[in-house]
Amino acid sequence: MLVFLVILIVAGFYLYQKWLYKYWKRRGVYQLEPVFLYGNFKPMTTGNISIAELFTDIYNEIKSNGGQYGGFYQALKPGFMPVNLDIIKGILQKDFSHFMNHGNYTNPEVDPLSNHLFSLESEKWRKMRSKLTPTFTTGKMKMMFPTMVTCTQGLNEILKDHARIQDAVDIKDLIARFTTDIIGSAAFGIDCNSLKDPNSEFRQFGKKVFEITSWRRLKRQMSTNLPKWFLDFIRLKMIDRELEDFFMGIVKSTVSFREKNNIYRRDFLHLMLQLKNKGKVTEDEDFKPVDKKTSENDDNFLSFNEVAAQCFVFFLAGFETSSTTISFALLELSRNPEIQEKLREEIRSVLKRHNNEFSYDAIMEMKLLDKVVNETLRMHPPAPALGRVCNADYQVPNTDIVIEKGVRVLIPVIGIHRDPDHYPNPNVFDPERFNEENKAKRHQFAFMPFGEGPRMCIGSRFGLLQSKVGIASIIKDFAVSLHQKTKLPIKYSPKSIISAVEGDVWVTVRLVD
Repeated sequence: MLVFLVILIVAGFYLYQKWLYKYWKRRGVYQLEPVFLYGNFKPMTTGNISIAELFTDIYNEIKSNGGQYGGFYQALKPGFMPVNLDIIKGILQKDFSHFMNHGNYTNPEVDPLSNHLFSLESEKWRKMRSKLTPTFTTGKMKMMFPTMVTCTQGLNEILKDHARIQDAVDIKDLIARFTTDIIGSAAFGIDCNSLKDPNSEFRQFGKKVFEITSWRRLKRQMSTNLPKWFLDFIRLKMIDRELEDFFMGIVKSTVSFREKNNIYRRDFLHLMLQLKNKGKVTEDEDFKPVDKKTSENDDNFLSFNEVAAQCFVFFLAGFETSSTTISFALLELSRNPEIQEKLREEIRSVLKRHNNEFSYDAIMEMKLLDKVVNETLRMHPPAPALGRVCNADYQVPNTDIVIEKGVRVLIPVIGIHRDPDHYPNPNVFDPERFNEENKAKRHQFAFMPFGEGPRMCIGSRFGLLQSKVGIASIIKDFAVSLHQKTKLPIKYSPKSIISAVEGDVWVTVRLVD
């Protein structure tokens, strides 16, 4: 009897998942054929390919079948992938109210660091976005700019040492240490010293944040496929305890020191303290020490946990993404010496007009640098896809297809960026794709490295500025060439949650007069 019951349960589950895996067929939508339990995510879940490769493959299969959209399955749950740019524009911008949220599982009571802008939903997101928007104005970028320039000094000293002995340097690791120091200083107000000490504590924890382990894969599967009430019941913790203790400890000690000694720094944490103690970010030129909170109940004020969470996501968004962008840019420039030389000429020419000193205004004048960064982001977008969840039934314009409430939508950024219909010869590095004439010819949503619409990355200006400063400071003084130790063709790492190079990126550098 027991054996029969087990067989019945197994057979019932098998038939149930077969029925689930026909969700899109029943609605007349082309779908990729799923694999039992994995859906269409088996290659990534098992660590065989990167996230970027998976989403590129899904995009290409949908498009090769002539569709403007298609269906896929993440484990047992159906997902919708649009490839038509007008449909994507509707989802991200025109009909944003239907797709406001990312749909990531969070429980701030269990994971206080998850209570950040990226994970917040609906009205909580709107309120936090409104509070944080003043922290990313031009004035605030200028405020934090000196921190970036200071960090380039240590970077250039290391490169000079390598140039002197004609030794290969792993630019991927070096740039990661560079951006760690910038973000550590700009977000947390501390000197990480990662450039001088590759094994610094901040650097080690920074690497751990982006690692994909088997346990994290399992938790991701659970958070995607199990109901929220159950995840809350078992108190599923998405952020590792040691990471939480480290980052919460840093913010707590720094905040305590500043408030006790009435100290301010021109950094992101100071702006968060203004929101914590004043309930607002002051005018661009006002850097007075923060006042004590006068109203505990004012909704404009941030709690300590909210301050810590925003600093944490600032680190997440600004460290690895800028690091990979700079590394990929240097990789592409090393393979295109003519473009590299033109960029060097521009950098030096602009700096001559600014007393040979890096400034915010000088960086903004470097038009070729802007095109180089954009072309790098086109070829290697840090976020290969944008995730949204439908929060109310939505009929795709000019079709009979309805995206039902709760269905996950993935916008295939990397597929679009590498589509020859949008970018001829997409695997060729060509910054002139981003001159004004070519940009005007393209659909606005053919380029989305930071997303689009109201939920576009709030820190994109900081990320771009950081990347430009890093690239300009290197190319100004050094000729960068690819070393034979670098494995070609470049592949994306299956162990990273963003589009990061698998293995090291070795280059040689030579001082240029």
